[in-house]
Amino acid sequence: MPGIDACLQEAMALPGARGAAVVDWTSGLALGALGEASGGDHEVTAAETADMARAAIEYTVFAPPAPRALGDLPTPTAPPAVEDLLVTTASAYHLMHFADAAFDTHAFVYLWLDRDTGNLALARMRLRDLARELVLE
Repeated sequence: MPGIDACLQEAMALPGARGAAVVDWTSGLALGALGEASGGDHEVTAAETADMARAAIEYTVFAPPAPRALGDLPTPTAPPAVEDLLVTTASAYHLMHFADAAFDTHAFVYLWLDRDTGNLALARMRLRDLARELVLE
């Protein structure tokens, strides 16, 4: 199982990859980053992508709450129902895939992909695999 550094190196090996990060979506901190930062600074990029991730998870239109018995409290360690987020621009794809680990995690893998040279389908599949295998060190 790859750690953060190995995960980022594999993400950057994808065709068209410009930058990658593992981000804690609750704090907005980059746990690791490699390549260019789409906003010019990895910490700013991490904070802004974390804002999007939190919004997608918190708004029920994207991730409806699981049915539960009256009086039950939500499980804070349950993985988010949202699998990934994709933002397209004229020149790039911004892809965020939530870590699907067996432990309590609030992380996602972020990839900034050049639209002309990247392969979105391949990137989505590879990020899913990387996020599933990710071990936070």
